[in-house]
Amino acid sequence: MCYNPDMTEKDFSVADTLSSGQCFRFSEKDGLWTVICGVDEQVRTLSLRQGDYSLVENNCFFRNYFDFDTDYAEIKRVFSQISPVMEQACNHAPGIRILKQDSWEALCSFVVSQNNNIKRICGIIGRMCENWGKQGECGIHGFPSAETLCNLSEDSLRSAGLGFRAPYVINTARAVCNGDVDFDVLKTSDIDTCRSILMKVKGIGPKVADCALLFGCHRLDCFPLDVWMKRVMQKFFPGQTKEIFGQNAGVAQQYLFHWARTSGIFTGEHRS
Repeated sequence: MCYNPDMTEKDFSVADTLSSGQCFRFSEKDGLWTVICGVDEQVRTLSLRQGDYSLVENNCFFRNYFDFDTDYAEIKRVFSQISPVMEQACNHAPGIRILKQDSWEALCSFVVSQNNNIKRICGIIGRMCENWGKQGECGIHGFPSAETLCNLSEDSLRSAGLGFRAPYVINTARAVCNGDVDFDVLKTSDIDTCRSILMKVKGIGPKVADCALLFGCHRLDCFPLDVWMKRVMQKFFPGQTKEIFGQNAGVAQQYLFHWARTSGIFTGEHRS
């Protein structure tokens, strides 16, 4: 798909995309959103307000990062025909896009995310980057590499707030360094094989594996099931599996997840 010069917030929402639980290095002040992404010296950053689409369009890296060449309007049209609930979820935050993140950064970030909330995850990852990530040309610390983290002690990682996740991060870093986890394989093999590869690493369960595949390998056929999504499926799609959503099930998951978490449909309250 070519970039649409008439793009609106329904096509791309900076706020909903960055705050929808798929990335953890972002901030917002007075409507200015800043995202940081990339490992060590490959770190990149972009600050933009809603409507600053040209800043993304004219930057090859961030055009790819925000997945500007995928026709989300068509994806949502197909989803909306599945059920009124799916249509409602799409209309709740229609500007969400699936980010194309660095595979290692996404995998490690979702290991850190276990039993955690977005604010705390962002804080922990921020400290990890400041402590062990190398600086890029922009003067900002990138996400620490697997090679760096696999040589740290559990106590060092716990000092950044990782707690019980510290050995899981080290295990994951070592699996990447020794080739047990190969991102080229994860991007091309069938989903069951990919999930099995990741879950051989102690500390990676089905949800973390699926999130790493969806958000770090852009496997749009992956459908992470956390507590929110399990409730959504049980209540609104009983007896159904991800196959109901087709080849872009991962995109459907993100619309449903964000809708369930922020609309108050289950608790009557918005969650962060």
